[in-house]
Amino acid sequence: MRALQVRRNVAKLGIARIASAVSPTMAAKMGPLDLRTIDDPSCPGGVNAMGWHQVKTRLAGICGSDISLVEGHASTYFEDWVSFPFVPGHEVVGELESGQRVILEPVLGHAARGLPLPFEGASPADGDDYAHLAKSSNGGALEVGIQTGFCCSTGGGWAPWFWAHESQLHHIDDSMPDERAVLVEPLAGGIHAALLSRPSLAGIENPVVAVLGAGTMGLAAIAGLKRYVPEARIVVGARYPHQQAFAKALGADVVVPDSQLQSAVRRQVGGMVVGGQLTSGAHVTIDAVGSNSSVVDALAMTKPRGRVVLLGMPADITLDLTGLWHRETELKGAYTYGTETLADGRVAKTFDLAVDTANHFQAERLLSATYPLADHVDAIAHAATAGRRGAVKIAFDLRTGDS
Repeated sequence: MRALQVRRNVAKLGIARIASAVSPTMAAKMGPLDLRTIDDPSCPGGVNAMGWHQVKTRLAGICGSDISLVEGHASTYFEDWVSFPFVPGHEVVGELESGQRVILEPVLGHAARGLPLPFEGASPADGDDYAHLAKSSNGGALEVGIQTGFCCSTGGGWAPWFWAHESQLHHIDDSMPDERAVLVEPLAGGIHAALLSRPSLAGIENPVVAVLGAGTMGLAAIAGLKRYVPEARIVVGARYPHQQAFAKALGADVVVPDSQLQSAVRRQVGGMVVGGQLTSGAHVTIDAVGSNSSVVDALAMTKPRGRVVLLGMPADITLDLTGLWHRETELKGAYTYGTETLADGRVAKTFDLAVDTANHFQAERLLSATYPLADHVDAIAHAATAGRRGAVKIAFDLRTGDS
């Protein structure tokens, strides 16, 4: 089949990193991603393996982590958590051979690897030991890979079809359009980050949660806060006018340009500015950017003994952690999703909450453009510059069968 594939090539990664500073288009052309004819992936575990399904791709989103990889900025941390060559694409709505449409939950968890679940009813990303992700399992048939889209055994959504385990698949009905369904995976990540704010808000009257950045993940966090942390006053810093408009439409209470977010938080909570940091601040700040400067800003606008939730994926950053130490700030990572505990004590799967949220907000409004695989250079360049081009989510469309 014809698919987009990433091969381990240090030279191309280095060239892409340099080229990305000049042009995202140049980085996509010169980087490690190529459209090529590849062998069809074999069913993990063999032809008689239980629980594995061929999934025909309908829409597959382009994530910030995908762009980071194509542009050569991905952290070397992940080299031991992926297996080359791999087909990217983990934000996927697809179709089974029966015609049933499904949304992919991409983490290759315990069930996919034939291992006992960490607890009854666990989601793929649950558990506090990642050993199963860093070694092959099922008799060596499933290679290393944290998710579909980073594992050479399964394929990924940037191809006509791929393999997925039944534990990863969520059936959807005819009322949910593909354009909405493809936003469920990023929404799940944002909802998980929103719910990670809850422990720091307990018992606080009129708590303030700041959201730094309003790209796809920032908007997903806002939606999650509005639906599942309704007591929070949501203060958002968004760079572009269309992002500000979406943040307001999703229910943010205060929306300002990103450069004015600290001032907006100060107006909400009071306090002084000392050495660039608020003496008080937001009870929780969700950093949906993940850059060196955004982490610095998030720590500076979070109150002492507050929490910073790192939703945006960082790479190499340099931080003076004296303020974190002095203010006893908690820095909390927010990776993927799993099983959540809601305010009323109910337990729910993040993906189920994300489907509900996607339907409630009609999330297809966040899908700005789609491309065939053959136009991948233009698609990735569009995704890399989405903010300044007035876009949010860019996806590949494989429904016509044309690559």
